[in-house]
Amino acid sequence: MSTTTASPFTATARAPRRELPRWGRIYRAETRAEILKMLRLPAYLIPTFAFPLMFYALFGISFGVGKSYGATAVPTYLLATYGAFGVIGVALFGFGVGVAIERGQGWMLLKSASPMPPSAFFAAKVTLSALLATGVAVLLAAAGVLFAEVPFELARLALLVAVLVAGVLPFCAFGLMIGYLAGPNSAPAIVNLIHLPMSFASGLWIPIQALPDAIQQLAPALPAFHYGQLALEVVGAGDGRPIQHALYLAGFTALCLIGAGVAFRRDDGKTFG
Repeated sequence: MSTTTASPFTATARAPRRELPRWGRIYRAETRAEILKMLRLPAYLIPTFAFPLMFYALFGISFGVGKSYGATAVPTYLLATYGAFGVIGVALFGFGVGVAIERGQGWMLLKSASPMPPSAFFAAKVTLSALLATGVAVLLAAAGVLFAEVPFELARLALLVAVLVAGVLPFCAFGLMIGYLAGPNSAPAIVNLIHLPMSFASGLWIPIQALPDAIQQLAPALPAFHYGQLALEVVGAGDGRPIQHALYLAGFTALCLIGAGVAFRRDDGKTFG
């Protein structure tokens, strides 16, 4: 009678790895590629964080400590509004400029010819924008807590970051529409002409109450105003109408997506007839 001794070199059976569905792997690969591409572009990545932080350091920290707008300390007030300003920039430049440039380079044509669903491309850009928006919001919150006497209330700061990151969606839709309507050379100028005046007129740089009456009457027509008011609501400086502001942004997002869809079909028709 013979016995069989298991060799120490015998491969042991391994439980099979659970793989993502095919569509999940496509989305994951596209998102990973989008993130790697951004990491290799420090000329874009560094200003994305530095610009809103510079504004906040100048007006929220240097000139704001010890002052208040009504019952809200200036550093806390500007943490919400400059956070909104930074997130809008992330969305508009990531989609408005990014899509326009990739269209001009022919990259979108190559994507259309590949078996990858177009939704994977857009989902990857939205994911990247949300990650960058999170970075902007967390960086400003850390600066406010460490250098501007913003109260370290974890629940409120987490809610503020969540509101700011959620606000990336309507402006991604807006940027997508711009990206399909503008050319690669004109897109950066168009985005700047929209982003900076809209942010100022919406009260994201200085409180809306300090702006001229004509601008105060114009502000409710601007999406950045409603976004800023939602962020201010978290820090106790809003106007008490969060549902109205959220509904406006939802409608604005839908209109921008419709406009982007029309522009996409027009662009696709010019290419393929």
